[in-house]
Amino acid sequence: MTKPRRHQRRKPLDPARRAAFDVLRAVTEKDAYANLALPAILRDRGISGRDAAFATELAYGTCRTKGLLDAVIAAAAGRPTDRIDPVLLDLLRLGTYQLLRTRVEQHAAVSTTVEQAGIEFDSARAGFVNGVLRTIASRDEQSWVAELAPDAETDPIGHTAFVHAHPRWIGQAFADALGPDAGELDALLASDDERPAVHLAARPGVLTAAELAEQVDGTVGRYSPYAVYLAGGDPGRLAPVRDGAALVQDEGSQLVARALALAELDGDDRGRWLDLCSGPGGKTALLAALAPDGVTAIEPAPARAELVEHNTRGLPVQVLRVDGRDAGVEPGFDRVLVDAPCTGLGALRRRPEARWRRRPNDVPPLAKLQRELLASAIRLTRPGGVVLYATCSPHLAETVGVVADALRRHPVSALDTRALFDPVDDLGAGPYVQLWPHRHGTDAMFAAALKVG
Repeated sequence: MTKPRRHQRRKPLDPARRAAFDVLRAVTEKDAYANLALPAILRDRGISGRDAAFATELAYGTCRTKGLLDAVIAAAAGRPTDRIDPVLLDLLRLGTYQLLRTRVEQHAAVSTTVEQAGIEFDSARAGFVNGVLRTIASRDEQSWVAELAPDAETDPIGHTAFVHAHPRWIGQAFADALGPDAGELDALLASDDERPAVHLAARPGVLTAAELAEQVDGTVGRYSPYAVYLAGGDPGRLAPVRDGAALVQDEGSQLVARALALAELDGDDRGRWLDLCSGPGGKTALLAALAPDGVTAIEPAPARAELVEHNTRGLPVQVLRVDGRDAGVEPGFDRVLVDAPCTGLGALRRRPEARWRRRPNDVPPLAKLQRELLASAIRLTRPGGVVLYATCSPHLAETVGVVADALRRHPVSALDTRALFDPVDDLGAGPYVQLWPHRHGTDAMFAAALKVG
């Protein structure tokens, strides 16, 4: 009689850890987005309650801290992580995160990971995982950081970035954007690791924020007159969201759309409003609810254009599937929003893996696209009209650099954008606006209002 293979007697990961591990594999192998992959897995497998919360913590936390985890794993294994099998590496990341960043019992963190390594591979590889994790478990996170982080005296930005599990180049970009307030870098990077509150936008003319808050057991927002904060739960299951009376939308994005509507024009507003980069349609929906005669929305990507149509259902919005740089529409718009494609560095707290996926060489081609889109918006705007340029990134090359280029090349002048964001405080010296998660509780949205002619 043939004896059963040893790995068949091993205990597989429990449902919560298995869900987290499968998310890590999807991110590594398929470039999946963790915040899209995990909810689908939890729903498909019927995982809820404490197990769902545990899976969320493991999946998102491991994705966020990948760089720090990899440094610790490489030191404990005595080899660089690119010499470790990718499946084994994701298992090690899952186990290391539990050891360094959770209250999971050391034995449980190690044994569950080792058992799964034996199932995925063999006893030799399980032994390797066991040795690495036991070495990691012999010290706490602070001790590993003290050994592995760049020196705080000679490289303070590198040190702070390592401590908060960010690539150094992102830490540098944030410090540059903070300028004289670069002392806030530690608080800013820490805010990226905090789970953001869900923000809703009540559709103007349909619901007030107070009415929405009462219906969903939420709290009226601090700044936007449409904002409601949720304590938790799945916003997609809320009746006002399902019915189109409210949208899931960061308060910073709401403020950007509102700012364009508030900007003072030269001459009358003839009701021609344009959203030049409209996907997925959240800002478009808010603009359409505020506009006197609806909004023209441009979105070249078919899937995103469909989202715009879905998110603006019932509103006077015309969606055009064309390139905003050569839209072929008649010029003369009163108000134009350019919510340009960007690195998304201002929303890292919502996209756990994004900080490790983005690279410095992503910035130049995006900045070129941003300059071209802003130039197109200016050409499409009538004299005396207003263009509002916005990005969900504080990187200077994507923000003030793009606006400075437009001021040099085109007949536009900068407005004091801060006045359009009232009652938001602590907005700096102007004339532009930079929101920050650690100050305002929003994504790090940048906005610049430009008067044409």
